[in-house]
Amino acid sequence: MKKIFLLITFIALTVSCTDDITGLNADTKNPTTTKPEFLFTNAQKALVDQMVNASVNLNVFRLFTQYWAETTYPDESQYNLTTRPIPDAHFRILYRDVLRDLKESKTLLDKQVSAGPTEAAVLANKKAIIDIMSAYTFSVLVDTFGDVPYSEALDIEGNPLPKYDDAKTIYKDIISRLTADVASLSSSEGSFGTADLIYGGNAAKWKKFANSLRLRLAVNMHDVDAAYASAQITAAVNAGVMTSNSDNADLVYLGEQPNANQLYVDIVASGRKDFVIADTFANKMNSLSDPRRAKYFTVAPGTTNYIGGVYGSSNSYTNFSHINETILAPTFAGTIFDYTETEFLLAESAARGVAVGGTAATHYTTAITASMESWGVASADVATYLAQPSVVFDATNWKKSIGEQAWIGLYNRGFESWISYRRLDFPVLLAPAAAYNDLKTVPTRYKYPAAEQTVNQTNVSAASALITGGDLLTTKIFWDKF
Repeated sequence: MKKIFLLITFIALTVSCTDDITGLNADTKNPTTTKPEFLFTNAQKALVDQMVNASVNLNVFRLFTQYWAETTYPDESQYNLTTRPIPDAHFRILYRDVLRDLKESKTLLDKQVSAGPTEAAVLANKKAIIDIMSAYTFSVLVDTFGDVPYSEALDIEGNPLPKYDDAKTIYKDIISRLTADVASLSSSEGSFGTADLIYGGNAAKWKKFANSLRLRLAVNMHDVDAAYASAQITAAVNAGVMTSNSDNADLVYLGEQPNANQLYVDIVASGRKDFVIADTFANKMNSLSDPRRAKYFTVAPGTTNYIGGVYGSSNSYTNFSHINETILAPTFAGTIFDYTETEFLLAESAARGVAVGGTAATHYTTAITASMESWGVASADVATYLAQPSVVFDATNWKKSIGEQAWIGLYNRGFESWISYRRLDFPVLLAPAAAYNDLKTVPTRYKYPAAEQTVNQTNVSAASALITGGDLLTTKIFWDKF
C-alpha cells in the first residue's frame, strides 16, 4: 500500500511540474475588462453626485449663492477654500471619475462592430450621448476655473502633464461638438437603455439637453461676442430645447446607500447639523411671500416664521429655518439641467434682442411658473405671486428681474445659480464681514488646485499668468465681463 501511495505521489508531481508558470499571475477574482455601459453609468452617477452633494469638502456652490448659512464651522461661507482642498476635489472628480470613464466607455464602443443599420444607429447614439456628457463636464470645469486642460487632457501616456487651453476656445469647440452630436443622434433608435440613469436611453431627450446646454453656453458668451452668441442661441432654439419639466435632466436616486440622494447622505445619514437657511435668501422670499418657502425650508423651531441664519457667521441650529425634508429624502432626484433654467435663458436671450420666439416677459413668467409647478405649488398661488408688482417683469431693468427670480427658481442648483449670478450681477450678494483674506466680493471662480500647482506647475503657471489679476477667487471667467 505504501508503494502504491508513493507511486501516485510521484506521478502527480511529474504531471503537475512545468516550466510555464505564467498562469500563476492570472487574477481570477478581479476583471481585466468591463462593458462600456458600466463605465457610462459610473460616470453619470459620479457627475451628478458631484454637482448636487452638500459636503463642504466637495461642493460649496449653495454657500456661494447664499442659499444656506453654516452653523458651527462657517469657513466655506467665509470663502476659505484652503483648509479643505475643495478645488482639488472638484477638479479630480470631474477629470478622473467622470471624463476618464466616459473616454474609456467610448474606447470600448469603438471596438464594437455593428451587425446592421439598427445596431449602427444605436452605437452612434451611445457615442453621441457620451460626447454630450463630456461636453457638459468640460463646460463645468471652464465655468469653475477658466482655462483648463482640454486638448491634451485624459491622455495619461501621451500628455501626463497637459497644457491649459484658452477657455473661450474650449467653449466654441464644445458648442461645435454639441451641434455635431445632435445631428448624429437618431431619435427613433435606442442607446444605453437602463444604463442611462438620466433619460433611460431616450435620444430625443438627449437632443433637448444638448441644445439647452448649447443655449446656456451661448448666452454666457453674449457679452464677449454678441454676433456669434446670438447665432448660436438661435440655432440651439431652432434645433429644439427643453419644453417642459418632463425634459429635466434628473437622476433619481435609490433609497439605500451608496445610491441614495447625496443630500440625504451628507445631512441626514451623517447626522450632521451643519446648515440652516441663510438670511439673505429667506429675507428675499419673505418679502415676496413666496409660496415656495414651504417647499424649500421649514419654519424656525418654535415659531411660525421663516427665519434665516446670518450668512458668513456661526449660527445656532435650533434658532433658524432648516432645509426642507423633501430634498433630503433618499430618493430625491439630482438635477443637472431643467426647464426652469432653459426658460430663464430664453427670457434673457429675448431681453438681449435675440429672436427666440416669444417675448422676454413671456419666457420670464413661464420660467417662474415652471419652477413653481416642479415644486408642487398650486395654480392659484402661482397666479397671485406673478401678479405682484415686485415680481412683474421690468424691461427697463431686466437683469434684476431675471437675476433675482432665477436665483429663487434655481434653489438647490447651486452651481447653475452661481453662473446666473456672475453673468447678470443679480441678486446683489455681499461678502460677509469676516470673509477669508478680507475678500470684498463673492468668489467668481475657483483658484487652480494645489495639487496641479505642484505636479503640473509649468502649465498652471502659464495659465495663471494669462488671468487678468492673477489666479484668485475674485478674478473672472472670460465671459464674466461686468
